Amino acid sequence: MLEQKGSLKSLWYLVLSLLVIGLDYASKLWIINNIKAGFYEEYISVVDNFFRIVHVHNKGAAFSFLADHDGWQQWLFASIAIAISALLVVLIYKTKPGLWFRNTSFALLIGGALGNLYDRLVYSYVIDFLDFYVVIDGIERHYPAFNVADIAVCMGAAGILIEEIFFKKKAAS
Repeated sequence: MLEQKGSLKSLWYLVLSLLVIGLDYASKLWIINNIKAGFYEEYISVVDNFFRIVHVHNKGAAFSFLADHDGWQQWLFASIAIAISALLVVLIYKTKPGLWFRNTSFALLIGGALGNLYDRLVYSYVIDFLDFYVVIDGIERHYPAFNVADIAVCMGAAGILIEEIFFKKKAAS
């Protein structure tokens, strides 16, 4: 039997988006309640000189892009998150549910975008807490702190790229 687009099976991908949002929310709530906010004022060391849990506020986008502006960027990023999420919901609905890799990637992007959107609308910044770093010559070098929603966005984007590069070529040959 052929799978039809827009079936109830498509809704399961949106459940994945809700799970991402829930995990992101729960992790950030734990951070808010257990670690003092600030630029590395308080933290939990997980692996010395490599990884720790912090509580930082990011008013920008990836890598704090546009963080030093006076607030207009929050509405820009919120609008982009809403528009992309709406588009991806439509694409999930229009894509055959059997294309699980594509739909899972879309669902991860939606969950991540909406997880960070919640922060932007409620706090006017995104809560980041995963901090990877190395110490070289006594100086800490950091990868920008990130969160569960950021992981979901990266995984979703990577999934879309993998599908485009490997699965599309396979289907074309």
